[in-house]
Amino acid sequence: MDFLLQPFQYEFFTRGIAVAIMVGGICGTLGVYIVLRGMSYIGHGMSHAVFGGAVVSYVLNINLYIGAALWGFLSAFLINEISKRRKVKADAAIGVVTTAGFAVGVLLISTTRSFTRNFEAILFGNILGITDQDLLMIFAAAGITLVFVLLAHKRLLFTLFDKETAKTYGVNVELVELLFSLVLATVVIASMSAIGVTLLAATLVAPAISARMLTNNFQKMIIASAAIGVATAFAGMYASFFLDSASGATIVLFGASAFGISGVYSVLKKKYHAHSHAGMMHAHPHKHTSGHRHEH
Repeated sequence: MDFLLQPFQYEFFTRGIAVAIMVGGICGTLGVYIVLRGMSYIGHGMSHAVFGGAVVSYVLNINLYIGAALWGFLSAFLINEISKRRKVKADAAIGVVTTAGFAVGVLLISTTRSFTRNFEAILFGNILGITDQDLLMIFAAAGITLVFVLLAHKRLLFTLFDKETAKTYGVNVELVELLFSLVLATVVIASMSAIGVTLLAATLVAPAISARMLTNNFQKMIIASAAIGVATAFAGMYASFFLDSASGATIVLFGASAFGISGVYSVLKKKYHAHSHAGMMHAHPHKHTSGHRHEH
């Protein structure tokens, strides 16, 4: 038992696991909206965009989070504005805007001779090296996400499934989508030091697509995605201590494993149709025949 509890004797680990749980929970929650909107690429793109802002902030000798926030919010605004044009789809806008942001960061690193900072922590994450400032940012992002989801839940849901009808009923769809993008940018900026910009997209998407395979109910999907995000973050952090592996990468691999398990469950659920007779539940193979009749 002492061996299993050994990681919790270290303050850096308990702080890291608390951060991982918060990041896993908020990314899992937002991920559902991203996946159902068919914009899984936005998490990947937004995380790359803020890297450029982080590098610019270093060059200008200002706080890293200020530069990353300005860059992230500008990217979110541009993506929403470009995707409004019927000729350009959202994924194309995301690809151009966010990759350009990342390229600016790489360009500055390669051309600025006085560049001394190591950005490996931002690229790949360093959850065990979280500072008080990082922790404060993550707390703020979690609070903003919770408030936004609670206050804008119905509008988000309406916009998500039927944008045209939402407009008819007076919902400001453009504003809802812009606010969602800004909240997502806030979460990405707060999480980049913990998970890393190259791994953050998987943390956003993996719990959501795993939950999508488990249920079709939206409320259950939100709860399941947040729970999977928290569980995989905890398991990844805990395993990384004993494996002496990179925490962010281990968390992502646990998220990918959750997706694999959910996929297997989904296949088995389709193959075996469960129902009840006289209060007794049983399952058996479910086959389709011609005329879409069911044979058992």
